[in-house]
Order: sequence, then C-alpha cells, then structure tokens
Amino acid sequence: MVSSSHEAMHRIFQEDPGIFARTFRALGIPFSDPVAVSLLPTDLTETKPLERRVDTLLRFDTAEDDGFLLLVEAQGKKDPTKSASWAYYLAHLWAKYGTPPVLLVVCQDRTTAAWASGPFTIGPAQWPALTLRPLVLGPHNVPVITDVSVAARDVPLATLSAITHGRDTNAAAILKALASAMKTVDEPTAGIFIELTELGLGNAPAAQIWRDLMAADLSFFRSETSQRLRAEGRAEGVPEGAAKALLALLDKRGIEVSEEARERITACHDTETLITWLTRIDSGASVAELFEDDES
Repeated sequence: MVSSSHEAMHRIFQEDPGIFARTFRALGIPFSDPVAVSLLPTDLTETKPLERRVDTLLRFDTAEDDGFLLLVEAQGKKDPTKSASWAYYLAHLWAKYGTPPVLLVVCQDRTTAAWASGPFTIGPAQWPALTLRPLVLGPHNVPVITDVSVAARDVPLATLSAITHGRDTNAAAILKALASAMKTVDEPTAGIFIELTELGLGNAPAAQIWRDLMAADLSFFRSETSQRLRAEGRAEGVPEGAAKALLALLDKRGIEVSEEARERITACHDTETLITWLTRIDSGASVAELFEDDES
C-alpha cells in the first residue's frame, strides 16, 4: 500500500530534479548538472500479467556526457525481495533506453538505509553474475539544515532534510528553519513543498510540530492549507492536504482541470484514493486518465 510519506520521499525529485546532483556533489559523488530533465513513464510492466512499477523515473540530459536515467525508490523498511525487483528495473531500463541507469533509494531511518546500501549480489558465491549498488539518502548522510539562510538557499534540499530526519531529535529545529525559509519563495512553490513536508513526515511526532508551524503565521501562509491545519484535526487534514498537492501538481504540469474534476478531487476524503491519483499524473495526459480505473 502506498503511503503519503512514501510519495513525498520520491516526488521531491520530480519537483526539483537538480536536488539529486547537488546532494551527491556534497557527498563527494559528482554527477553533472542536468541541462534538461524528462519525466518518464514509471510502469515497467511486461506483456505477462505481472506489474512492475518504479516510484519515480527521470531522464537527465547533461552537457558533459550522454546523461543517465534516475530511478528513485522510497523504502520504509527492509524487504528481502527488493534487490531482485531493483535489479530487474535497472536491466529492463538499460535494455529499453540504452542509457545508464542509476538507482537512488530514500529512507527515513538508519537501519533501512544501511541495508539498502547493499551491495546486493545475484548469482552463486563463487561467481556473482551481477552486483547491485544503490545510492542511498537518509538520516545518515542528508545534511541537517537548521540554519534559515541555508534552508532559504535551497528549499527543496531543506524539505528533503526535514523528511529524512523527521524522526530524529533535531526534527523541530529543521522544521523551524524550513518554515522560515518558505517565506522566501513564491506562495505556489511554498504550497507544494509545505504539502510534501507534511506528507513526508507521515505519522512521525514531528508532523504535529509542522502543522503548528504552518498554522502560526497566517499573515504569510494565507492558503487554505494553513487554515485547514489550524482549524481541523489530522484525520481530516491529511486528505485535504493530498487534494491540494494533487491540484498543485496538475497545475504545474499544465494539465487542464475542469470544474467537475476539481470538485471531485476536493470532495474526496480518502487519502489512499488521492495518493493513487497522484501516482497516475506521471503517465496521464489528462485528468480523465486519473479517474479511468476508478470508473471501470
């Protein structure tokens, strides 16, 4: 089952793909800055009745080389079956596009991050046929950003810091810096990263800190999101937040939303349904395609 936290951990790379190169450059693993980024279909299903779907898939074109494909997977816990799925994703995309693929796994706890780092080997011990080496981001290497000026220089990275450190003892300081940094960007952009932060924190104790911060200064955060966080409890707030994030993403991708579709989205109070619609934006060219499977 796809969770709100799961969505935020990989969707932040859709909102600002450049965060990938910036983060790993700071970690001593240089990747060229992209000159163009394309969002590719995430469905890797074959003709056999077996669905394989990566969380986020981006194509990076660079000036220095032929570019690469970035697969972003959000991982909440250890899963012994994942290495086989990840190996399949990489081999399939290499065969399909002929472009080098890179796997990035985003985690929110150190134990999962240590496991996800691998390496994973496929084949007998005496002759491993394939070695899988994911890049991993998590509390162990994503910078702790508690300085407002640093957060303001890179709001997407500060958001990633908040999501990956959401269960750490310094979460409150990170969130306070991020909340102040939001005032330095335009309101539509702030709205997207406010929602990603809330979704990414999930049920962590820091989620309430974030809701309180967003409700504290309505003179700047005038959006419905802030009013909703102040007036309503968590049970009603999360679905409405997901609906706002969905509408914001549709608008960002230039997908026309009719009044009927907008009313359907805002009237939906089932978080899992809203998250499902969010996942369909990647391949859907119209709002009708988001609802297609629900109406069959």
